[in-house]
Amino acid sequence: MQKKHESEELNLANQELAFQNEEKEKRAAELVIANQELAYQNEEKENRAAELEIANKELAYQKKEKKNRASELEIANKELTYQNEEKENRAAELEIANKELAYQKKEKKNRASELEIANKELTYQNEEKENRAAELEIANKELAYQKKEKKNRASELVIANKELAYQNEEKENRAAELVIANKELTYQNEEKENRAAELVIANKELAYQNLEKENRANELIIANKELAYQNEEKESRANELVIAIKELAYQNEEKESRANELVIAIKELAYQNLEKENRANELIIANKELAYQNLEKENRAAELIIANKELAYQNIEKEKRASELVSAYSELKKTEEYLKEYILGLEEMMFMTSHKVRQPVANIIGLSGLLDYSIEYEDLKILIDNIKKSAVSLDAFTKELTVFMEVLSSNKDK
Repeated sequence: MQKKHESEELNLANQELAFQNEEKEKRAAELVIANQELAYQNEEKENRAAELEIANKELAYQKKEKKNRASELEIANKELTYQNEEKENRAAELEIANKELAYQKKEKKNRASELEIANKELTYQNEEKENRAAELEIANKELAYQKKEKKNRASELVIANKELAYQNEEKENRAAELVIANKELTYQNEEKENRAAELVIANKELAYQNLEKENRANELIIANKELAYQNEEKESRANELVIAIKELAYQNEEKESRANELVIAIKELAYQNLEKENRANELIIANKELAYQNLEKENRAAELIIANKELAYQNIEKEKRASELVSAYSELKKTEEYLKEYILGLEEMMFMTSHKVRQPVANIIGLSGLLDYSIEYEDLKILIDNIKKSAVSLDAFTKELTVFMEVLSSNKDK
């Protein structure tokens, strides 16, 4: 009976040992899986570290690119400053050119005012000639009055007529000289018309006045034939006319010289205006080129600003990635610590399960196996007490295991 009982206990111990070996194999498999998970997490950690290293390299490269872009932007700003200085110099040259043009316009106005003064002098001379013509008209009226007197004194003027005939011959000679002088004056007026385009109207008026003078001279010749007394007056008037002609010729020469100077000044002004227009065209072309370059610089600056914004955005993204990697690394550390604690808890739970749980269970199984045999009441009472003690021990361990699992769960939540 004792041998049978020992064999049964041995069988129970073998079964318990087989169960414990099976549990150990399961725990070993779980430990292998946990090690594989830990290796996978370490591999992920290495990958995250490699990604972080690549991100750091990219960040360093982007910082280098940012420095290059900043240096390019600085060079572009220097070029833009130089172009602005060139533009200011061109503007200063244009302002100087405008001042020179204004000065030349002022000179042109002064020349025009001088020409206007000359025209006023010519008008004054024409008025003097008209006054002389009025005096000739008055003389003609006096001549008509004297003709009336001549009719009354015809008998007295027979001898005077002979003398008058002689004086008329002299007067005809003088009139011929005046005609020649008038022709020379007409020729000079024609030359003046060719040389001074601005004095054409004045020369035509002068030619008309010369023609009127010739007519008046012819009338004067007829009057001289009729009246001897007026010869002396006509001679004085002729002398005055010669002086006026000389003065007019001198004034014509002055006008021609002024006109030549004005033509030269106009040519110089036209040449200077042409030069100014060329300078202005060059400045316009330079300003267009400068505006185009400024536009290019602005486009470059806008591209650099966009690139800087993109670089800043990438830097922010890299910083976010780095912070995510740091947080992931810290979480991985926490996971590793929790996993170590979890493995320790599992090992402790395996130990508790294999020793504290299996022993009461084995006692209950063994005692329940003894109940299959006919035993006495005292032995049954002892068996029931042992079963109760094993059940109480199992219940206490179950409570302890529940508390331990709650502690593990709270650590996992943390």
